[in-house]
Amino acid sequence: MSEIKVNKISPRSGTTVTLGDSGDTFTIPSGATINNQGTATNFGATGSASWVTTVKTGDFTAVAGEGYFVNTTSGEIDVALPAGTAGAVVAVKDYANTFDTNNCILVPNGSDKIGGLAVNSVISTEGLAITLVFIDSTQGWLVTDSGLQTEAPGPQYVTASGGTPSTCGDFKIHTFTGPGTFCVSAAGNAAGNNQLEYIVVAGGGGGGSPQGGGGGGAGGFRFASPSLAPLTYPGKPLAAPAAITATVSGFPIVVGGGGAGQGGPSGNFRGVQGSTSSFSTISSAGGGGGGTGSPSPELLGGSGGSGGGGGGRNYPAPNAGGAGNTPSVSPPQGNPGGNGRTSASPPTNDRGGGGGGAIAVGGNAACATSPAGSGGAGAGLPTAFGSNGVPCGSFRYYAGGGGGGLDGPPGTRGAGGLGGGGDGSPGTPTGAPGTTNSGGGGGGSGTADCTAAAGGSGIVIIRYKFQN
Repeated sequence: MSEIKVNKISPRSGTTVTLGDSGDTFTIPSGATINNQGTATNFGATGSASWVTTVKTGDFTAVAGEGYFVNTTSGEIDVALPAGTAGAVVAVKDYANTFDTNNCILVPNGSDKIGGLAVNSVISTEGLAITLVFIDSTQGWLVTDSGLQTEAPGPQYVTASGGTPSTCGDFKIHTFTGPGTFCVSAAGNAAGNNQLEYIVVAGGGGGGSPQGGGGGGAGGFRFASPSLAPLTYPGKPLAAPAAITATVSGFPIVVGGGGAGQGGPSGNFRGVQGSTSSFSTISSAGGGGGGTGSPSPELLGGSGGSGGGGGGRNYPAPNAGGAGNTPSVSPPQGNPGGNGRTSASPPTNDRGGGGGGAIAVGGNAACATSPAGSGGAGAGLPTAFGSNGVPCGSFRYYAGGGGGGLDGPPGTRGAGGLGGGGDGSPGTPTGAPGTTNSGGGGGGSGTADCTAAAGGSGIVIIRYKFQN
């Protein structure tokens, strides 16, 4: 085998060098390249193109063997195909994802065809890339490969609307203080973000009445925020539940109202349970009502997201606080209420138990000079979830239990739990209601003429990363 070694082959005249004769075979070693500054013709069909990195922004004539990034932002672009020879390759790619707005038009040369038809081919799919190979005069240019940029996506993020939107760094927050719809128009992906974090708080329970009524239980508190882990803060759950994976759809939002407090002279009644709040698969139960202080079948605190406090008086009748985390979920959505007065002496100083809160049980009522039961503390979260809830330091609190009421001195009423729980009645004045959109329980009643307070309404907050 003969071997010729030279650094350069130049034409003797003109600008064309012919290697061998028609039908000859030339072997190119693996890894060898063709300098893209020149043009190689009749070099055999490879089915692929050498891509030109100068973006085309106007009409142009394609060269066999080359691929082009075509930017139609400013208008439609015509690509004149070269004269068809068997094995010739041309490729185009939508550079700015605008082929759907301003088309890319492939124009065949002379009588050449595209896909068997002697007409222009209109490319109108956003982001499309296609490779064409000329096969013969019957079919002309045929598409041998095509694809979309979405088949190799980069980071994508959630886009949504609804409620009152705000931002915190790279996160967007949607706050619902009443019913509405959270509409997801783009679901994102795992490379960017497709997770919806949330706070769902139900309405707080109303206080019980009369004569040392129990404080209302806080509304159920449910929360997921994996992006905040492993930080610790007052509302950190024992076991963080998973966030919700976004889908393109509308999510109905329900925000529960607070339960009514009961009136003194009109009868002996437990406070009304708060209403449920919900988002997607997450549902939080309303807080249980506080138990009544007078002899009644309703001395016991009501069960719910957090339990209502038990009523005072009527020793030795049962006056325990209501159960929390009802129905049961994990991690718990609330805690039990405290017990009403449990001692026989003195017989007239009636005190209600405190309603349960998101992270603490309601306080038990004592007797003599001791106060009524305080409401259980609610959950505190950093301001990464927006400027809502009850402020305290650098945190916002939700779902505090209502304080128990006091019937007759000495002693003091039960304080409402941090997170919107209302104070119990100190005697004749009405107890304080739970804070609106906190899920706090209402304060229990004092004397027979005192009305117990209503629980506070709930809230739903959704948070997600919308940029990097």
